[in-house]
Amino acid sequence: MVVNYKSPTKDIKKGLYLVSTPIGNLQDITFRAIETLKKSDYILCEDTRVSKNLLNKYEIKAKLISNHKFNEKKNISKIINLLKEDTIISLISDAGTPGISDPGAILVKECIRNNINIMPIPGASAVPTALSISGFSEKFFFYGFFPEKKNEIIRDLEILSNLNFSLIFFISAKKLNKNISIIKKSFSGRRIIICREMTKFYEEFIRLEIDELETFENDLKGELTIVISEKNDKKNSQELSESDKRNIKKMINKLSIKEITNFLNQGKKISKKSIYNYCLKLKNEI
Repeated sequence: MVVNYKSPTKDIKKGLYLVSTPIGNLQDITFRAIETLKKSDYILCEDTRVSKNLLNKYEIKAKLISNHKFNEKKNISKIINLLKEDTIISLISDAGTPGISDPGAILVKECIRNNINIMPIPGASAVPTALSISGFSEKFFFYGFFPEKKNEIIRDLEILSNLNFSLIFFISAKKLNKNISIIKKSFSGRRIIICREMTKFYEEFIRLEIDELETFENDLKGELTIVISEKNDKKNSQELSESDKRNIKKMINKLSIKEITNFLNQGKKISKKSIYNYCLKLKNEI
């Protein structure tokens, strides 16, 4: 269904428009975004095949220019020249807000150097969408995609582990599986929500304690947005997780309470009293 919407204004300014598009469900687009795209002389698309699904749905006929991470630098001169001719050019990505972990930042900087108008058309973004349903702190740090090299991942996550904010990442399902041990080591005691296929028919939200996170037997499909909670407060950090309780049950007949306490306190802030009381409870049940 095409929504018929008439703008109160006939014309829009010449320049570059960064137009946010749906992150999954094609109905999650604003009237203003549709209007801007329809009035554009050109639309820069990350993948024209993906973008045509959206543009055809809303009968948008503007000329398309392929603009992705492999050719965006090469495209710069051509696009800047077009903008200097007083054209209207919209930039869209495959999903969400362009320029945020997607092509666009290079073009924006070049437009600023050339005093070309840049206008944002707000809309869908995976970052606030995932955070809004996380139940975690509204103070957040958005990192973007995980680096390619393992040593860079270890270094960056170690730095980020010191921040007491919600932390948001984009990551492929395959890379998540490969880096679970690093995530657990960096963010022990925190919680995580794994958001898959958001706003689509098969959307899925997996909520776990970081310490209980295990490698998925079958890789989750597609790109994921993950949110890691802020650090637990003192009260919560002294509580035993289900993973800790399972470990104590395995050790209770083999080690002394003191040995179990020393083992669990390595790198954690669990009160010795909590461990002692749980060990006593188990011994009384035996």
